[in-house]
Amino acid sequence: MHAEDIQGLTARKAADLLASREASSTELTNAVLNRISRIEETTRTFVTVTKDMAMKQADQADARIAAGNAHQLTGIPMQLKDNMCTRGISTTCSSLMLKTYVPTYDATVTKRLFDEGAVLIGKGNLDEFAMGSSTENSAFFPTHNPWDSERVPGGSSGGPAAAVAAGECIYALGSDTGGSIRQPASFCGIVGLKPTYGVVSRYGLVAFASSLDQIGPLTKDVTDAAIVLNTIAGHDPHDSTSIPFDVPDYTAALGKEVKGLKIGIPKEYFVEGVQPEVRDAVNVAISVLENLGANVSETSLPTSSHAMAVYYIIAPSEASTNLARYDGVKYGYSVDDTSRMWDALDKTRQDGFGPEVKRRIMLGTYALSTGYYDAYYLKAQKVRTLIRREFDQAFDKFDAIVTPTTPTVAFKLGEKTSDPVQMYLNDIFTQPANIAGIPAISVPCGIADGLPIGLQIMTNHMAEDTLLQLAYAYEQATEWHLEHPQI
Repeated sequence: MHAEDIQGLTARKAADLLASREASSTELTNAVLNRISRIEETTRTFVTVTKDMAMKQADQADARIAAGNAHQLTGIPMQLKDNMCTRGISTTCSSLMLKTYVPTYDATVTKRLFDEGAVLIGKGNLDEFAMGSSTENSAFFPTHNPWDSERVPGGSSGGPAAAVAAGECIYALGSDTGGSIRQPASFCGIVGLKPTYGVVSRYGLVAFASSLDQIGPLTKDVTDAAIVLNTIAGHDPHDSTSIPFDVPDYTAALGKEVKGLKIGIPKEYFVEGVQPEVRDAVNVAISVLENLGANVSETSLPTSSHAMAVYYIIAPSEASTNLARYDGVKYGYSVDDTSRMWDALDKTRQDGFGPEVKRRIMLGTYALSTGYYDAYYLKAQKVRTLIRREFDQAFDKFDAIVTPTTPTVAFKLGEKTSDPVQMYLNDIFTQPANIAGIPAISVPCGIADGLPIGLQIMTNHMAEDTLLQLAYAYEQATEWHLEHPQI
């Protein structure tokens, strides 16, 4: 198998090749590693490439396949965002603070994939501690969009999204706090799924904002997203926010007709600031769903327009609390050339955290401080409740809500680094789903100026089956998912 053969290869097709013995996991893994060695200098998607481990796991996978004990993901090379713990392998969060941190345990999602015989090809680059929308905030290097190396891949899961799009892995896992799976999926022309909060365990995910963080798949098509979700979803006693439920076969929803499903189009998501080409592509996508038999009508979600303000109070507040543990004593980087403990603490946090992380810690600390808690954090939580209720009411009338994933296509590297507000606006359409805890997916729906456009679908809590049903129906009615960057 040649490296060029794998760019459009899905996990499902790879599993078929392995099952029929047309290829071995060792051959597939070698092809991926060869592709990484050829293009990684351009894309910069990996913090760590785990070549030796991958080849060992591939050998084990081949033995498992030969014994007739294979799973749909057995032997298939994947990437994990580098904020998910991997025993014996660095987990850096793309931060100097954790540059030398090697976990002694696997995250639950890591373990579940390994139990099914998955092959870890490496750890993906991200915005430091998952705080960013462009993967320019990595302490090590920015990741480049494979569609245009002068453009960002999105963030914070920019490394995993770019790796999937470029064929440097077959699929990947990312984390999504305010759009960090869906926004880079949109920018890189792939599928990105954020499940319902609590459907996938967060145990072993290095926390950014604990009430918002959720792990999900980044894949080349909707079928792969369903397959990966089958493996990683389910209750985990190690995670107190994990939902006890019987995991369905999410692939069973694929292929069901969408005739009669009610879809709401919120007018607040088609406002000034949306790139005209994005608006046009999403409107065409909505017409496709309507032609498939869905009942489409305009609706209003006025409170969700406040989601960005709510997010940038709650998320930094939780970050301030979560990142207080990085004090030079418990984890990672430590400055010990001072005579006073408090000086060492200050210098550790000053040198170990990057500018964006420090900005959000300070915002969160301010919002939680005496005299400001009620005015900011408490009020944000009250508005969060209103947003959740507004979505609940919407799903009394609709099976799904459809919007653009992002207001624009991928922007140029360095274009928005000096303006945090403009950078934050990239997630304005994705943050409401995190605030409400509902599932959402981005699927490719067009190309403008040679760059992908994403369509976002949101459904009610635990309604991933409807989400995948709609996404798959749209995907099969179009060919945007078959487009790949020429790299």
